Formats: sequence, C-alpha cells, structure tokens
Amino acid sequence: MSGILSRDVVAGGHRLRVYEAGDPTAPTILWLHGSGPGAGALSNWLSLLQSMPAWRHVAPDLLGFADSEHPDLPPGIPATVAARAASVLDLLDELGLEKVHVVGNSMGGMITLRLLLEAPERFDRAILMGSGGAPVSPTEDLIRMITFYNDPTPGTMQDLIGRFVYDTAMLGDRLQEISEDRTAVAIRPDVRGSHQTTFAPGEAPLVYSPEELATITQEVLLVHGREDRMIPREASWYFEEHLPNAQLHVLPHAGHWVQIEQVDRFRALAELFLHE
Repeated sequence: MSGILSRDVVAGGHRLRVYEAGDPTAPTILWLHGSGPGAGALSNWLSLLQSMPAWRHVAPDLLGFADSEHPDLPPGIPATVAARAASVLDLLDELGLEKVHVVGNSMGGMITLRLLLEAPERFDRAILMGSGGAPVSPTEDLIRMITFYNDPTPGTMQDLIGRFVYDTAMLGDRLQEISEDRTAVAIRPDVRGSHQTTFAPGEAPLVYSPEELATITQEVLLVHGREDRMIPREASWYFEEHLPNAQLHVLPHAGHWVQIEQVDRFRALAELFLHE
C-alpha cells in the first residue's frame, strides 16, 4: 500500500479504521465505499488513493464494515445509513475537517446523499457512483449479494464478484485471490452480523424523494457503468432528473465497479470535475 497510511480514530464513541494518502495540505476528498460481504475502503479505492497525489484523501471503513467497529445498529438500510452518516460527521469533526469533497459508491452514495441533506455546509462537490437510494426494484444480482450468507464460500464470492464487473478478464489471475481475501473478511462473525443487520428482511427500502433531492445545491457528478447489474442505470437517471446541479456520465464496458474497471476514465472525470 505505497503511500497509504492507516490508523484507528475514535469518533462519536466508535472506532473507525481510516486510510489516508496524498498531500496533507491539499483539499480533502472523503471516499465512502459500498456495501457487500467483505467490503471496505481499500477494496473500493486502493488504486485511486495511490494515483491522485494532488489531493488529501480520507477513506474510512464505514461503521460496521471491515476493520472498523461493529456496534449493534438498528436494522434496515434507512436506519443503518443514518447511523453511518452520523459516524462520518463525527469523523470529520475528529479530524478537524470543516469542508470536504465527497465520493460515494453504491451504499456510500446513499450515505453521501444523507450527508448532503443533513449537513450541506460540510461538503463542497460530490461524486455518486452507481448510487442506491432511487425508486428502482432490486435486481437479481443485488439479491444474490444480499443473500451471500446462504452459502458463504470462496466459490460463491467468486461468482458474486463476476456479477459486480462487466468482464472478469480485467481482473486476470487475481480473481481467485480477491475472492479468497474478501471471503476471509466476510466470514468474520462481526462482519456477517453487520451485513445481516443492514439487509434485515422486512425492513423498508431507502428512497430519496424528488422534494428532498431538489434541496441539494452542490454540484454533483453522477457516474454509472452501462452494464451495471447491481444498481441499474435508471437509478442515476432519476438522480440526474431531480438533483438541480447534477451531470451524468454513463461509461460503457463497465459494471458496478466503475472505479476499478474504468479507473483511468473515472480518475479523469473526477479530476476535471473537482478542479472546476
């Protein structure tokens, strides 16, 4: 992890694993990863943290993920998104960061939108990648991700990763290693418990209304993989329609992991947008 430092930060009474990189005197980008068994900051953002040196980067394992604390959270996506958003604000306070840019992937996008609604003064520009929070039905592949623990094996994980990306060939001979590494994290009892709390059956989905989105005044860059099988691109169409200052880029030959599959294109888009 060349150039990346990790440390534990206690924020709001909970311990968060935080990864930092880049120029500590530069404007800060806050990176909020997505969900899924074994997910964490580095599995989402490693390449970008190492290849955008002009910024200060802060990338936490969100509360209840990977190597951060796994407290007892209220069940369901709306409640856990609210708890994680509050945890992020506590982290910014603890780090002394008054205002940052924010990038959210998938569930991290849902948390980003909650933050923009609750504490707009803390955030400059925002990037949402394959974000949840739109009124779209869950896809078959998303349901497979949610129900991973019906058969939590490396083979199931490898199949799941194949559903996150457009073409597993881009992972080369790393597919098996990635699957085994993520499975090792996913089968930890604390990680499993947090996942099952987040996706507790019978709980209501989280959908941001047009009225809520209309109040968000930040410039927002929406990025979506054209072949995303987890969150359909109709979700980003919805956000583009209702966020008053949003622009949408749909990238071909990319699934749900745009930041990994199309890392050069995504980096170029992000750099241009954040420098405007």
